[in-house]
Order: sequence, then structure tokens, then C-alpha cells
Amino acid sequence: MNGPALQIFSGSANVDLAQKIASYLGIPLGQATVTSFPDGETFVKINENIRGRDVYIVQPTCPPTNQHIMELLIMIDAVRRASAARITAVLPFYGYARQDRKDQPRVPITAKLIANLLVAAGTNRVLTMDLHAQQIQGFFDIPVDHLYAAPIFYRHLSEKKLDNLVVVSPDVGGMKMASAYSQMLGAGLAIVVKRRISATETEAQFIVGDVAGKDVLLVDDITETAGTLCSAAKMLKKSGAKRIFAGVSHAVLNDIGIERLKNSDIEELITTNSVPPAKIDGFKLTALDVSALLGEAIRRVHDGESVSSLFDIRSKA
Repeated sequence: MNGPALQIFSGSANVDLAQKIASYLGIPLGQATVTSFPDGETFVKINENIRGRDVYIVQPTCPPTNQHIMELLIMIDAVRRASAARITAVLPFYGYARQDRKDQPRVPITAKLIANLLVAAGTNRVLTMDLHAQQIQGFFDIPVDHLYAAPIFYRHLSEKKLDNLVVVSPDVGGMKMASAYSQMLGAGLAIVVKRRISATETEAQFIVGDVAGKDVLLVDDITETAGTLCSAAKMLKKSGAKRIFAGVSHAVLNDIGIERLKNSDIEELITTNSVPPAKIDGFKLTALDVSALLGEAIRRVHDGESVSSLFDIRSKA
């Protein structure tokens, strides 16, 4: 590795992933104290010399979202004040990404606010994966490396014996992602048109495309309450789909989502370890490891190499 020494630190959001990234790079995870005072305030101390180092802080901003965002900002400030040469915030999952535009009067664009906060804290670069909205990259005036989990999903799905596969978007907004997966897998394409009833509940209305007698892969970038996935799966089953799988980059599941999945027509949820994977009794959840993808991206950024080849579905990372 070239230039200043590389160091990886982790917040409390996903230490296991940070450990795996460090192992991939062949370096120890940096020593830092990250705790809370009795009143809830976060305390951070970097326990080793990082002056002039190229520092990467791994912290997906998953629930408790506000806690993890504040923790990340404080870590960045601590590293900046310790004279690191460059600070890269590694956010495998970017919280608040769904609040990326003003879709009604007098609401914030919180995804942009988070970008501003990261830059103000002292971030020099951001590394993230499968953003909910591509335009979030433009919210930053610093470099953003946006990775895709698609190559990792491709390798896993290629090992399955899927019969006459159709990739399905569970809503209109996910059509672009579903189209990319259908091309990648050489599969058909369909869409479930839904109606949102509340923040936690949706209703599938009709399907555009043929799924009868076929295996189905529902794809989405994020699921929390699993309402969209489960209602889409129910309608797909009624329309004659054989086996139904779901491929979701970030499974930020809460209790409602876990219960829905257990009682759904979905045979398996395939996700990544961008956030700590949930454990669901009686339901198959497969969390694919993205540490090699993130680790290789970090190595290439550190060495000043291109990360474009990581987008190749046959990439080794």
C-alpha cells in the first residue's frame, strides 16, 4: 500500500463488518473507545497515534439511526483533531436516504442535511453502497464512491437452480434496479403496482408482467417493515408464481418486519451484512458478506486506483 499508513476504525453500529474489512486488508482494527455517559452523551477517544494517517471510519447509520450518526460525527471530529491526513466515512448503509427530496410542503431534505454534517465534521471522502437515491452523491462537495452489491448477489443467485426466473420490482420506484438485475441474471421483468396506506402498510394492486409458473426474485434496496415485499409476494403467489425470493441490499428489519416475513409467501430473504443481520426463527435469511467488496474499495482508494472494475458482476471482490 502506498502513501500514508492506512487505518480502519469502527463505531458501534457494525463492529463485526469492520473487523472483517480489516482482516481482508491484513491490518488490525484501530483501537478506539466509544461509550456513552449516563446522560446519553457519546464519548470517543482514539487510543493510538493517527497523525498523518489515511483513516477510514466504518459506521452504517442503521437504527438507532440518530445515535449512530452522532457517534460517527464525533469520531470524525476526534480523528480530525488528532491530525489524520485524510478521513473517509465508510457508510455501508446511508440512513435518512429516503428523505432525499421535498415531496410535500414544509418538509426537510434530511439526506442533504446529513451530507452537510459529515462535511462540516471534517470528512474528506465518503464510501457507501446501494444508496436509495443516486442523486444523494450530488449532495456532497467531496468525492463519493458509490458501490453496488449486485456482483455479490449475482454470484449467490447463480448457484441456485432457479426455474425460468422473473425479477420483480415491488413498486414503481424500484423499476430501474429491477431492470438492472433482470439484465444481469438474464431473467424476465415484472412490476407490482402498490398503494401506500400508511408509513408501515402498503397494498399491492396489480402486476404488470407474467409470473405464472415461474420463480420470482423481488428486489429492493431497503426493507424495514417488509410491508411492500410481503404484500407484493402475496399477489405474486395468487398470480401463480412458484417460488418467491427477495433480494434486498439493506435489511433494516424491525419487529413488525420480522413477523411479516415469518408469515409471508417469501421462501428466502437474501440481504447483506451492511447492517447487523436479523435472526428470524423459522424463516430463512441469508446475509451475504460485503467486507471484501468494501475492503477492496478501501485499498484502491488508498492506493489511488480505480474502483470501476468492482462494478463488474464477475469481479473477485
